[in-house]
Amino acid sequence: MASVDELCNASASGKLDKVKTLLHNGADVNGFNEFNRTALQVVMLGNEAVAEALLKAGANPNLHDPACGLTVTHDAAREGFVDTVRVLVKYGADVNLVDKQVNLPLHLAAKEGHLEVVKLLIGLTTDPKKSNTHSETAGQLAHDYKRTDTAAFIDQYLS
Repeated sequence: MASVDELCNASASGKLDKVKTLLHNGADVNGFNEFNRTALQVVMLGNEAVAEALLKAGANPNLHDPACGLTVTHDAAREGFVDTVRVLVKYGADVNLVDKQVNLPLHLAAKEGHLEVVKLLIGLTTDPKKSNTHSETAGQLAHDYKRTDTAAFIDQYLS
């Protein structure tokens, strides 16, 4: 049987063929590696094909990272990988899950000024006006970090 560590390494490296082979050979798609992470949690975020292969094989997109409570959707949103976020949502990622600071993926995308991710997430987020533990909304974060286009879009969307 293929090892979870091998699957995680292939996933983190964006090696689609290796990921598919390991899954075919019985690697546990939701197994934890030596760092207590799954292959989806360590996926090369800009490689939506690897993410989709893992998700098709039954990877759970809603697991929280034990360190700070982030899901892979938080990570992809923070880094601006709109296609990866789209794939995650397609396979059941819950965009309303919060991290340990009560940030939604929307908060992280807005803070970094990732307008396309914000456009995708805002309509899927149950409460786009939700505040985090610092009483900041996604819109406030966009304003605070001078993400002008993102802040303007959020303001217009919520008005």
